[in-house]
Amino acid sequence: MTNKLSRRATILTGLAGLAVPGLAHAAEPTRRNSSSFMVQRWQDHFDDLGVGTIVADTASRALHYWNADGSDYRIYPTSVPISEELTKRGYTRIVRKKVGPDWTPTPSQVERFGWTYMPPGPDNPLGTHAMYLSWPAYLIHGTHDTRKIGRPSSDGCIGLYNEKIAELFEITPVGTQVRII
Repeated sequence: MTNKLSRRATILTGLAGLAVPGLAHAAEPTRRNSSSFMVQRWQDHFDDLGVGTIVADTASRALHYWNADGSDYRIYPTSVPISEELTKRGYTRIVRKKVGPDWTPTPSQVERFGWTYMPPGPDNPLGTHAMYLSWPAYLIHGTHDTRKIGRPSSDGCIGLYNEKIAELFEITPVGTQVRII
């Protein structure tokens, strides 16, 4: 019995010793939460909330949403552009929304991949909902391929799980200001 208590005490002491550096690190100020999303404040990007505000953070692969009065804040995991060359950063707006979007590849995508027009459906890379930005060919949209979320995998768009883009689509008015960082 004493041997078991001694062994157990040794193990627990060792585990506690391993936790101390983690606890010390947790006391340091940080802008990342446990899932590695960067904390964003709309005030760091815009003067006011307008009809709504979105900050898409390509570094932490997260989209932040605030409604017009700031009472509703949501964060969603995203896919992001696959390369710096395809990543457009800056200020834009939601100019149009569509349930069941069809998809026409850009000339570059046709040249590189041989892709062709895709009607709405399970093979469509835009998923179930799309919100079009004022920049041509850049969207916030869903995806049927859930493996893409949380990684660089797009040709420039910000992708969300289909159930999450449906939720965001419902609460985001046309005219919502967007910043991609």
